[in-house]
Amino acid sequence: MDLKSELLKSIWYAFTSLDVEQSGKVSKSQLKVLSHNLYTVLNIPHDHVVLEEHFKDDNDGPVSNQGYMPYLNKYILAKATEGTFCKETFDDLCWTMTSKKNCKPIIQQGLCSAKDCFKLFCLFNLLSEDRYPLVIIQPEIEYLLTKISNAMSLEWDGSALEELLSQNAALQDGMSVWEFLEHLSAGQLLHVESKETFSLAVDDVFMEMYHGIIKKGYLLKKGHVRRNWQERWFVLKPSSLMYYVNEDLKEKKGEVLLEEGSVVENLSDKEGRRCLFCVNTPVRTYEMSASDMKQRVDWVQAIQTALRLRAEGKSSLHQELKLSRRKQREILQRSQNNQSSHSETITVEAPQHSAPEQQGETKSSEPHIESTTQKQREVEAKRIEEEKQEREKQQAIQRDLERQLEEAKEAKEKMTATLTEMAKEVQQQKKMIHELQLTQVKLEEALNAQIHARLEEDGIRQELERQLEEEQKKLVEVLLYQSQLEASAPRSQEDSSTTTPPINQPTEESTEKEIPVHESTSTATPPDIQRSEKSSQHNTEMLKNWTIQHNHLMKPIRPGDKVEHVPVKSTCLRQGQALTSTEFIAKVQTGITQEKGNGYSPSPTEEEEEQDS
Repeated sequence: MDLKSELLKSIWYAFTSLDVEQSGKVSKSQLKVLSHNLYTVLNIPHDHVVLEEHFKDDNDGPVSNQGYMPYLNKYILAKATEGTFCKETFDDLCWTMTSKKNCKPIIQQGLCSAKDCFKLFCLFNLLSEDRYPLVIIQPEIEYLLTKISNAMSLEWDGSALEELLSQNAALQDGMSVWEFLEHLSAGQLLHVESKETFSLAVDDVFMEMYHGIIKKGYLLKKGHVRRNWQERWFVLKPSSLMYYVNEDLKEKKGEVLLEEGSVVENLSDKEGRRCLFCVNTPVRTYEMSASDMKQRVDWVQAIQTALRLRAEGKSSLHQELKLSRRKQREILQRSQNNQSSHSETITVEAPQHSAPEQQGETKSSEPHIESTTQKQREVEAKRIEEEKQEREKQQAIQRDLERQLEEAKEAKEKMTATLTEMAKEVQQQKKMIHELQLTQVKLEEALNAQIHARLEEDGIRQELERQLEEEQKKLVEVLLYQSQLEASAPRSQEDSSTTTPPINQPTEESTEKEIPVHESTSTATPPDIQRSEKSSQHNTEMLKNWTIQHNHLMKPIRPGDKVEHVPVKSTCLRQGQALTSTEFIAKVQTGITQEKGNGYSPSPTEEEEEQDS
């Protein structure tokens, strides 16, 4: 059926809704309003001159259905182009005009909502016969109700329809759209438990049949630029394969135009992906992955069907299926008419023969009738068997889908459990990281405290070294001062010796005798001076040695430092050998006794050094 015939069905409803008296005539003002609305929804430029010229006062033309049809065909339907307007908006306009008058309130109060009634109205026009008034016959009703039942995952029972047709003989020639909606909403054609489920099923069938969707579902698609795999919702039509972010169809990501020369091919598994196939177009190649082998086969067959329809210039798969069903009905009707005409010919020719001949022809025709009846029975049995096989196939597919759904649920539960465990591990890891961060902060604080303590210790050590240097300087000054005093002591004694003789005023003899004594004293003084000089030199050397040892002690001992050995004195009894503790003590005591005998008293610093040694 072409576009003009489809549009004319909806316009017929709009026109008849304006015909209040049902006389086939509509006022000129209403026809003008209808024409303006059709111009608008079909995106056709308004030609006001032609419109006014056609709707002049005329007894023959514009006020009648026949008078409006030439204008409608020439200036509206002939200019309508597919793809330049939204057909759903066009049908919605016609439905709004006709539903206000014909749609009974009882219809919307039952199973069908207002949106469901509009969608069923569009599907009715798609499946109705090409004759007016528009009706839908029993096979097409069965086809539509079967599609809705399958969308609800139910098996349609045709007993309710058979009972309705048997009770009302007028419906056997076909139902109008209002009768169809009334019986369906009352539950006389389809048993439905939930209105929401019914609405979803009607929407699914509407998208498939009305919008010409051959197949839809999720697939994995390989990107063109980033070459990664993303899940997309694909919608296949005879002209294109569109893909969206998800099934709400709000964000469209791209479209594969099925142009001439496009092909679909299966691909071998690669990159860890299975069930691969591609669509090669003149522009580029699109790689996709299905969930399983069955889905890949279904998608490849569906795309091949779309390519075939595109090559044949057809815009809808269901239009083709409708035409094929109509041809089959015509063939079946023709065969039945031939059989009935053949039986009538036999009954008309029978009285012209004699009784024996009639009996012979009756006997000869009986096998033919029986064979024809047998063939019809075989055809009917075959049809029933095919329907049974198809039903079993659908049930097997349904069981397979239910099994896949259960597996998907189990996989989802496992994934949820895994994610929960991973979340727990993540929390534990975060807790450990937090504890490590606290430990790190504590260690940094301890390190900073140790650094401050080390700096304070270095400051204290430097202060002690400074004080020690001052003490050493004072000690050196004291020793120098002591050495000066010891050097000045002999001089005072010499002065005293020179002054004592004049006091007694000895005689010449005594003076003569005393002269050697004085000489002896004068000769005795130089050794004392030498002894004091030696003691001062000894003190200076002891001070140097004490300073060197003190500097060594103030230096921190480090691994690998060389031990400085104390030089062995020349008075050591055993050269090159170490002394025992007893020998060392005896040697030190002997040295101290000798120094006391020589009149040498060591300074406190020297005594401390000897005790330390």
